[in-house]
Order: sequence, then structure tokens, then C-alpha cells
Amino acid sequence: MIVRRDHVAGGAFVIVGVLVLAVSGDLPFGTLASPGAGMLPTLVVVLLMGFGALLFAGARSSPPLASISWSDLPHALRVGFVAALAVALYTILGFLVTVPLLLFALTFVVERKRFLPAVAFSLGVTALTFVLFAWFLRTPLPSVPRDLPDLRMRLGV
Repeated sequence: MIVRRDHVAGGAFVIVGVLVLAVSGDLPFGTLASPGAGMLPTLVVVLLMGFGALLFAGARSSPPLASISWSDLPHALRVGFVAALAVALYTILGFLVTVPLLLFALTFVVERKRFLPAVAFSLGVTALTFVLFAWFLRTPLPSVPRDLPDLRMRLGV
């Protein structure tokens, strides 16, 4: 059997779905009349697994895995590293610090765009997102670190 790209992608979606379901079993599912905190994530993961299985089943039409060009791997690793760093810093630094740093790092450092457009993009998208979520949707976002001693304790300094 020739291993194809869609075999790997579909299988990965199914395996990740099983792992997510295994570690998120403590969220209450609830009922249709009274959904719990785990209903939507569970439904999304089940759909992800279902579409992954369909992708795996229809993999005959995809190119072989061996034909993948790995030339974009360094770029993908840089994007993954910046995203992982932003996830780690989000609860420490808050939305208003982490998101513009994330966007700036992705546009200026990773994508090598010019400095001023990268700054304008980073600040503009952050401001629009904050206004949309905080004011219109009334969703609280961790905007900035409120307590610097607590921040020092989290950082271990």
C-alpha cells in the first residue's frame, strides 16, 4: 500500500480527536435542553474525527506522501514556535500585550514585511479585536497584567 498525504492527515485528525476526547472528559456534556460546557467542544471534536475519517477513506486520489517538498518546514517551525510562545505568554501578559507581539513577530520577523506596516497591522488588528470582543460582544479579555507582584511570582523572578 502506498501511504498518501490524506492517509497521514486524516489519521492525524482522528488520533488528535481521540486524545482531546480522552483528556477533556471532565467537562459536563449536559443535555440538548441544557447543554453543558463540554457539549460544543465534544461535537467539534467528533466532527473533526468524522471528517478526518472521510479524508482517510478517500486518500486514493491524493499524491503519495513521498512527493511532499519539505522546503517550507523551517517557515512552518518558525510560525509554530511564535504561536506556542504566544500561548505561553497569554495568561501572563494578557491580550493587549501578547496579541500585538504575536502579530508583529509573525509579520515582521517570520514573513519579513516592512517595519511600519507590521506595527500598524499588529496594533490595528489588536485594537479592532479588543473593541469587538470587549465592547460589542461584552466578553472579558485578560487585557493587561493587573498585579505586578503576581506577575513576578508567575515568572519566578
